[in-house]
Amino acid sequence: MNGASEVLGGGKAAGLPDPIRLARGAADEAVPYLLDAGLKRALFVADETTARVIGSRLAERYGAAGGAARLEIIRPNAAGDVVADEASVLQAIIAAQHHGADAIAAAGSGTIHDIVRYAACTLGLPFVSVPTAPSVDGFTSKGAPLILRGEKITLPAAAPVAVFADLDVLCAAPQPLIAAGFGDMLGKYTSLFDWVYGRETAGEPYDEDIAGLTRGALERCVSHAEAIGEGTEEGVRALMQSLIESGIALLRFGQSHPASGAEHHISHYWEMHFLRTGRRQVLHGAKVGVACAEVADLYKRYAAEGRPLPDACRRMLAELPDGDELRRLLRVAGGPAVPAELGIEPELRDEALRRAHVVRLNRHTLLRAINGE
Repeated sequence: MNGASEVLGGGKAAGLPDPIRLARGAADEAVPYLLDAGLKRALFVADETTARVIGSRLAERYGAAGGAARLEIIRPNAAGDVVADEASVLQAIIAAQHHGADAIAAAGSGTIHDIVRYAACTLGLPFVSVPTAPSVDGFTSKGAPLILRGEKITLPAAAPVAVFADLDVLCAAPQPLIAAGFGDMLGKYTSLFDWVYGRETAGEPYDEDIAGLTRGALERCVSHAEAIGEGTEEGVRALMQSLIESGIALLRFGQSHPASGAEHHISHYWEMHFLRTGRRQVLHGAKVGVACAEVADLYKRYAAEGRPLPDACRRMLAELPDGDELRRLLRVAGGPAVPAELGIEPELRDEALRRAHVVRLNRHTLLRAINGE
């Protein structure tokens, strides 16, 4: 497979990014794409690390090819983390306005993309995605999870017009980022369950084709767990294709149900706690994978107690891997497997299991039902 678009189909007619390229050297295609589209003043957004990886090179090549380039490096917060908060978004918006940009390119992983997608949406500009690590499934999403006054919210934003996922860059990503991408995909086990639970108990919208696309991406990812842990090109390619397909599912459905359930709510709860207490952040996908195992155990205990469940959900839970198996897979992929390995104390773990549903009270997850809300 040279390009994910060849596998996924879609394109502009389907409202999807076009092209979606997953290949060696794909990042270098971003510059001619922008210029051929008549986008002559581009803002390239990165953090200090991703600027060194690809952002500076893209800006330099764009300038050498006749475009007016500006590289904007998002500044970290007081704890030393680059986060998708109001300050970072405003930094990107102001930089684009001062440059007179007619396009924005995100050169980075999930946080940079969330900043850029909301800035681009606010300004009415197209944005191009150049991922630097296979760490999340949100590259093609049109929702932006942002931190606003310390609270995690997801706002409508812009999907990229094109994605250039460079295997040379992705394979060189730090191993924890690769493992985080695997954790984000593993979370689909519980998010897909919660989606069915919401359909059965609250009539939430559901699409079997979209669910099938997400399941297929999850299964591919799990079947390559060992190769992902070893960081082979085959493993990284399979992981990134799965992340892209999961993101396409989000884009096609228009809401986050296919890829975000109780495991994501717990991840967000932990993230907000770390922000409030001034602690360094933990990778999103790492939190999601660990939370997925905790949720799987909780849900299976609930079913084993004979508590009420729709038949479809009981059958689905019987097929869901238990926490021990999910932790084994996380370790095979080289990532953390238990909350303590994320610096999360038992008290915070238990608090999240009791309270994380409040992060998205409009979602009818089993976690919300267990907690009586």
